[in-house]
Amino acid sequence: QVQLVESGGGLVQTGGSLRLSCAASGGIYSADSMGWYRQAPGKQREMVGFITQDGMIRYGDLVKGRFTISGDVAKNTEYLQMNSLTPDDTGVYYCLATDGRGSSLWGQGTQVTVSS
Repeated sequence: QVQLVESGGGLVQTGGSLRLSCAASGGIYSADSMGWYRQAPGKQREMVGFITQDGMIRYGDLVKGRFTISGDVAKNTEYLQMNSLTPDDTGVYYCLATDGRGSSLWGQGTQVTVSS
């Protein structure tokens, strides 16, 4: 069974950077896009951004130019470069792959904690 595995989370000070990675294990999921989502403590999960199979990248409002998404959707690999982190960026970051036909696959999430 295909699973998405995130990595790269951790503890960082305000102003620091982290690079998250997402990759498939157990096979390849036939995705047409992959996205990053964040769930802060006590809040709903929100979109950070996504990348499509043809390379289009879009960001959610919370990014404000600080985050960069890259990857290869066909290979189920995705990255999130996060710069100028603040405590408001603290949360669990999830990778999502969608197949464009109504199905999706979530990763288990990776914790990012930004200290003040």
